[in-house]
Order: sequence, then C-alpha cells, then structure tokens
Amino acid sequence: MSEKRNIAMAAGVLGFATVLSRIMGMVRDMVVSRLFGAGFATDAFFAAFQIPNMLRRFFAEGALTSAFVPTFSGWLTQRGEDEAKNLADVCFTTLTIVMALVTILGIVFSPQIVHLMFPGFLHESPLALPGGKIITKSELTIFLNRLMFPYIFFISLVALCMGILNTVRHFFTPAISTVFLNLSMIACAVFLHNRFSVPITALAFGVLLGGILQLLLQLPILYRLGFPIRPRFNFSHPAVRKIALLMGPAVFGVGVYYMNITVGNILASLLPQGSISYLYYAQRLFEFPQGIFTVSVAQAILPSMSRQAASGEVEGLKESLGFALRLTLFITIPAMTGLLICSTPIFSLLFMGGAFDYMKAENCSRALFYYSLGLSLVALVRVLVPTFYALQDTKTPAQIALVAFIFNLLFSLMLMGPLRHGGLALASTLSALCQMAMLLYFLRRKIGRFRGRSIAMAGGKTLIATLPMALVVSLVIRYADWSVSGHKLVKGGILGGAIGGGIAVFLLFSYILRIEEVSELFGLLRKRIEKVKVKT
Repeated sequence: MSEKRNIAMAAGVLGFATVLSRIMGMVRDMVVSRLFGAGFATDAFFAAFQIPNMLRRFFAEGALTSAFVPTFSGWLTQRGEDEAKNLADVCFTTLTIVMALVTILGIVFSPQIVHLMFPGFLHESPLALPGGKIITKSELTIFLNRLMFPYIFFISLVALCMGILNTVRHFFTPAISTVFLNLSMIACAVFLHNRFSVPITALAFGVLLGGILQLLLQLPILYRLGFPIRPRFNFSHPAVRKIALLMGPAVFGVGVYYMNITVGNILASLLPQGSISYLYYAQRLFEFPQGIFTVSVAQAILPSMSRQAASGEVEGLKESLGFALRLTLFITIPAMTGLLICSTPIFSLLFMGGAFDYMKAENCSRALFYYSLGLSLVALVRVLVPTFYALQDTKTPAQIALVAFIFNLLFSLMLMGPLRHGGLALASTLSALCQMAMLLYFLRRKIGRFRGRSIAMAGGKTLIATLPMALVVSLVIRYADWSVSGHKLVKGGILGGAIGGGIAVFLLFSYILRIEEVSELFGLLRKRIEKVKVKT
C-alpha cells in the first residue's frame, strides 16, 4: 500500500506538471499552425526537428533514463549517498563529453542524414525567397537541422538530471521543465518570424534556447538536494560500464514507438506535400493524454520497482506493476474513445484559421483517428518496458521491439498506398499491439503471474463505463458546425461541455461498477472534506 501511494502521488505530481507543459505545447502548436500552416516550411522544420528529437527520445529520455535509474537506485540503496553522488558526477562528466562529440558529428553530417531520412524532399519543387533566392526543401531541412542539433546535447544532460531527481523522489522540476521549451518556441515564433527570409527559422532558435533553459532549471535543484554536479573523470567506473551495457539494448526497447514514428515520417516524405505536418500535429494531440498520465506513471513506477527489484521484493514489484496497469487502462480507454469521437472538432477548434484550413484539419483528424486506436496499447507498452529495466533486463524488450519495428515497416508499406498518411498512423497502432502482446507473454514467463485477471476485469469494467460516455459526447458535439472557422467561444463551449459531461458520466458509471480506482478517488475526496470540516 505504501508503494501504491508513492506511485500514485508521484504520478499525480508528474501529471499536474505535465498538464501545464502540454497546455503550453498545445498553445505552441496553435501558434505554429496559424503562422506557418502545413506545407513546405513546416514539413522541413518538423523533419529537421525530428532528428535531434528522435535521438533525445532514444538515448536521453529513453535508453539513458531506463539504464541509469535502476543502476543509480541500486547504488544509492546498497552503497550510500556519497557513492551515489560520486556516480552522478562521473556520469554527468562522461555524458557531457560524449554528447559534445555526437553534436559535432550531427552538424557535420547533417546533409547525409537528411538525404537518407527524407529522400522524398529531393524531388519537391523549390521555394522562392524574398530577393529572388531559391531554396529546396532538402536545403532548408539541412539548415534547420544544423541549427537545432545542439538541442540533443542540452536535453541529454537534462535527462540525466531527471533520472537523479526522480530517484530521490523529486518529480516536479523535470516534468515542468518542458514548459520552458514551449515558451521559448512561442516567443521566438511570434517576435522573430518576421526577421528571417524563411520565417520558420525563428522556431529553430526557440528550440535551441529552450534546451539551454531546461538544463539551467535542473542544476540549482540538484544542488539544493545535495547533488552539486562537479567534473569527475573516471571512465572506468563500474557503474558507468554497467549503464553503457544496459543502454545498448534499451535503445530499441524504449525507442521503438518513436522509431515507428520516424519511419512514418520518412515514408510520408514520399507522399503529397503536407503529410509530415499532418502526422506531426496528430502525434502532438495523441501524445497529450500520453504525456499527462502514461509517461507520468512510467516515470513514477520505475524508481519504485527498481528499489523492490534490488531488495528482492518480487511480490511487491508485481503489486506495483498490476496497480500501474489498472490505472493506465482506467485513464487511457476513455481518453482513446474521446479522441476517436472528437478528432475533427479538436482540430477545428484549436487549429483552424490563418494558414490552416478545414482540409488540413480533416487530414490531421484522419491521422489522429488511426493513432488514437492504439492509445491504450502504447500506454501499456510504456509501463511494461520499464518493468524489464527494473529487473535489469534490457535484452528481452529490445528483441521484442525489433520484431515490432519490422511489423511496423511492413504494415506501413502495405497501408500507405490505400490510406496515405492515415495508413502510416494505423501501422504504428498495429505495431504497438504486437509489441504489447509479446511483452506481456515474456514478462509472465519471467516473473510468473501478476494478477492478469484483475487487470483484465478492470479494463472490461472501464470499457463498459466508457460506452455511455461515448454516447453523451457524440450527441453534444453535433450542435456545432466544425467545418467552418471562427465561432471559437461557441465551439469551445460545446466541446468543453461534451468533454465535461462525458467525464461526469464516465465517473458515475465507474462508481456504479465499483471500479477500484474511482472508488479510491472518491474515498480520498471524502477524507479530504472531513479533514477540512474538522479544521473549520
């Protein structure tokens, strides 16, 4: 019960911080869509940003965090705080050197990387700039990529700081730091876009500035919590070698979802112009509930399960995992349903206007629909994979991820013809289904049964409670014409009413069905009200 409470509280803190970040991210995307639309420049920017962002997800927030947190947690638990501080210094110093080299190589070989990843850009018509200069989409992508590549240097150090802070149960600062990336991009887009011959260059400056601000936010908190980062050169440190060995397979285990997205963007460069932008905007909305809740649970559960694994508490680890999976299904099933029903209204309300018309909204909505089918699947994968890492097994999820990646490539090639960019989104969902099924199978073989029946029962009850919610939402959104721009207050009121009414109906039926998670929520609210009454 203590670990359940710790996980729930940590997930709550992370969720709250991430809500703020995701709201600012949504504002950022609204600004980008209004100023730049979806076409030549946005395709180039999103493709260029994809490269350092992919590395961030694979190596920084993905493999590095998954390898570092269990090792650092075990070091702290078994050897004490002084040894853990020493390890933090060594890792920070080593990572600084490695990522500096990676950044230099990325800038130098940017043309080769862009041509390899986005071959379709070579055949698109160039853009005429003010003054008569001509620039191709490949040239613009290379320029923007070189400008943004140092972002991976700063964000990798941020990820290491995040791992240290999460291990000592400080979750808020790492989660809130992405707000500064969004604020930086918004400010640069609004105030600097008129200062460049290619206005979207301002966004690239915003990315670089945001990475610097995120790192500067972490260091004072580390110092206050007793981890004043200092240079320490000890590349032969046994824990560093262990982290490096764990990171290799972890790249695939954590990063396959993002690799699938990357493959989708590569293939989208062969589709009509705007396809990369449609996928990007859809991914952003798809990741909104993921970032608020699923990532929060995954981040919160890894330190807890790492401690339990290090102490040999297998039953406790199973209990933590089961709780996290039930909680994940309870949130993501209604969120998935809401996105499926409201995909077009969301794009109409948030993005339509300026350079973003209804046709673009419909194309983005199509991609979001197919992505949303896999919301719960991707969420379960993000909780299951860290369980293997808590057990210091990075090979099994890596092997599973490789198979899932191959499935995604095959599905993409099969579906991109008939469904275009929607087929690429659907391929990602089908790949997540394969990956989740394999993870469950091999995890059960590794640790035995982990209350699968109760997890399935919880998911079934959640699905039943979602059906009346879906009916309410479907009826309410019919009161607006989502094909026309403007009328933001009316549209916002209708969509907000649909979402609010749907949540209320879902919680009511969840309570009637005695779903454990909502019963605990109402119990906590009752206790809080009673405490307030006693104080007054």
